[in-house]
Amino acid sequence: MGDMMAVTFRSIFEVTRAEWLGGLGIPEEDIPDVVILEGSWWRAERQKARLQHLTDVRELGFPDIFWGRHGDKKVVFCMAYGAPRAVEVSQIFAQLGCKLVIQIGTCGGLQSHLAPGDIIVPDVIRCEDGVAEHYVDGATINAAPHWIARAQSALQTRGRTVYIGPHVTFSSLFAESVEMYEYWHKDGLLSVEMESATTLAAAAKYGVPGVSMVVVWDELTAGRRFMDPMTPGALAELEISNEAVFAAALTLTEEVT
Repeated sequence: MGDMMAVTFRSIFEVTRAEWLGGLGIPEEDIPDVVILEGSWWRAERQKARLQHLTDVRELGFPDIFWGRHGDKKVVFCMAYGAPRAVEVSQIFAQLGCKLVIQIGTCGGLQSHLAPGDIIVPDVIRCEDGVAEHYVDGATINAAPHWIARAQSALQTRGRTVYIGPHVTFSSLFAESVEMYEYWHKDGLLSVEMESATTLAAAAKYGVPGVSMVVVWDELTAGRRFMDPMTPGALAELEISNEAVFAAALTLTEEVT
């Protein structure tokens, strides 16, 4: 075989600051203070509702990533369903130097005292999503204690029931089994969803703090999944809390220095 040409491989970790800014189409001064991610099937509905609370909104060079302002703070918002998408947004802006990453969305409750509309603010998150493990040493990622406390306060001020405790991020809603639920339940985990561990782990790799606020939808210990009917009262609580987590995220944004 003749001489082989030299091949140079490049990782996404080697993309330069200038390249990211160029791809996003923003100057240095528009690097966001806060990045808010939300995981939901109802992308168009949620996106429209969230962006109306920001000003000077524009879509950046990469699709579905929106830049805007909340008061004097710069915010990026993205509907990012699942860890493989969430990691991209979190990593890009943490690498660029944002100050806080916030994950919101819904979750399945793993303890019987949890009801639709209750809000989980995880402190320790198990990384079982297949992505976060590439960003952490070990099997868990911790949310930032200061921002946990501030999130709890912002949510309780809005009359929401808040639980702080252990949580798990798993790879796929459809791949979860009853055996998994039983194991997580017996292990004392409060809830399960698909983005928080990776969002926070990617941010932490670059020294950026993160916090998650997820609303209980599924009552897994009662065998009720999101496809099953809810009482009008439970549905109302779910909707109120879905609004409250974004409002609380904006409150935290105001507190970033």
